[in-house]
Amino acid sequence: MAVSNLVVDDTETDAAAATSGSSFYLAMRILPAAQRDAMYQVYAFCRAVDDIADSDLPRAERAAGLERWRADIDACYAGAPRASLRALTRHIHTFHLQREDFHAMIDGMAMDAAEDICAPDEDTLDLYCDRVASAAGRLSVRIFGMEPEPGRLLAHHLGRALQLTNILRDIDEDADINRCYLPRELLALEGIPTSSPAAIADDPLLPRVCAKLVVQAREHFARADAIMDAAPRNHVRAPRIMSGVYRCLLDRTVERGFDVPRTKVSKPKARLLWIVARYAFF
Repeated sequence: MAVSNLVVDDTETDAAAATSGSSFYLAMRILPAAQRDAMYQVYAFCRAVDDIADSDLPRAERAAGLERWRADIDACYAGAPRASLRALTRHIHTFHLQREDFHAMIDGMAMDAAEDICAPDEDTLDLYCDRVASAAGRLSVRIFGMEPEPGRLLAHHLGRALQLTNILRDIDEDADINRCYLPRELLALEGIPTSSPAAIADDPLLPRVCAKLVVQAREHFARADAIMDAAPRNHVRAPRIMSGVYRCLLDRTVERGFDVPRTKVSKPKARLLWIVARYAFF
């Protein structure tokens, strides 16, 4: 997918198919048709730029591909989208999606494309989480119909909760591609050298670092819960499901533990279906 985005491609994307493997798919499925398609289109954009950042192309080509996406987004706002982005453009205007949030997502992917991230400081990690997760949340809450301020706060906290869960779950997968997103300050507190992602992943003191990050993730989940508790129920059904799915993934990650060897965390399908039923129908 990454290679195709480095050239002009006006093939109409099956946005629903691009979304179907996502942990968010079940949450999107319960939305009314217009909101559902808008979420599919936004997710397809996120997936496309993520594929570029994670490709094995030379870094200069990845950067160029991301910049082409930035120009494509600008063309949507100028009323001259390429054919494959006409549906996204309609949703941009219907739901008043903000250009800076699309750009922030591209900026986050550019951080991955520019270098192999290894033990960023806490401020850089928070910026990364804001760009790759909370920016998508800010687009999403507008589609869900939330009021601006609670929507912004929900995107802030839930986005960080989800991204920290990903980081904790994917330590070994990230190390395999020479990345580590665990914050430098927490590693330093345990005396873990930051020489390489592989060395960090194998350090026997790593569980103590992960335990602190789990606390941070759960604090963000709790803040997100409080915001959703105060919002109209029909505005937060989808983010409730997203939160429930990822909280379940975090719990399973903690149950697995952080000592080596670590097994891959799988999605508990029955539990996920129960989460969807709970918020979709009750």
